[in-house]
Amino acid sequence: MKTVLSTKVLSHSQKELFLNSGIGLIEYNALKFNFLEVDIPQQITHLIFTSKNAVRAFLDQSPQLQVSTYRIFCVGEKTKSLLEENGLNVVKMAENASELAHFIEKNHKKEHFLFICGNRRREELPNILSENNIRYDEIEVYQTELVPKKFNRSFDGLLFFSPSGIKSFLLENSIKDSWLFCIGHTTAQEAKKYSDKLIIAKRPTVENVLVQAVKKLSFRT
Repeated sequence: MKTVLSTKVLSHSQKELFLNSGIGLIEYNALKFNFLEVDIPQQITHLIFTSKNAVRAFLDQSPQLQVSTYRIFCVGEKTKSLLEENGLNVVKMAENASELAHFIEKNHKKEHFLFICGNRRREELPNILSENNIRYDEIEVYQTELVPKKFNRSFDGLLFFSPSGIKSFLLENSIKDSWLFCIGHTTAQEAKKYSDKLIIAKRPTVENVLVQAVKKLSFRT
């Protein structure tokens, strides 16, 4: 039986995508997220989120939000959904941070933004905002901790959902001859440092990563 390793523990509905595929699944959380106690500035109403964890940490710190006052700019469909489920107004959702930064540069250059992020946030968005003289403040609301775990075996496929997840896995393991299934281009850029055998999800969702793995590795293909 072919086996894949997910670097994220999946939900019950996500695991069901593997049913009848002939593929074994092993899963673990390669990352741990720790929310921080911070004071969110109230005077800035244009907020930027590039991850669901930033949204969760923000909401955890701000239970009495006047949600109608905020205009939100975010990366990813799942991040947008979480924001809207909590009554926040999403002005723009982009597929990646660079796309979002260029949208802001073209359409909201005179606004003052608050970038709500974690300690391992990438540089693309802040760099583009700075290069275009767009005012922004940055506040760290959570920390990502790598959780290394050694596996004394190889896998037909490895499922990665962030560059940090790849780094965590490689602390105790090697890629070997596995296929790498990545949630998006940013994750794939990190994966390309170690292997050319990679497939990027058609949409940046956990579910589509799983679909690509089943499609590639299923006995039926």
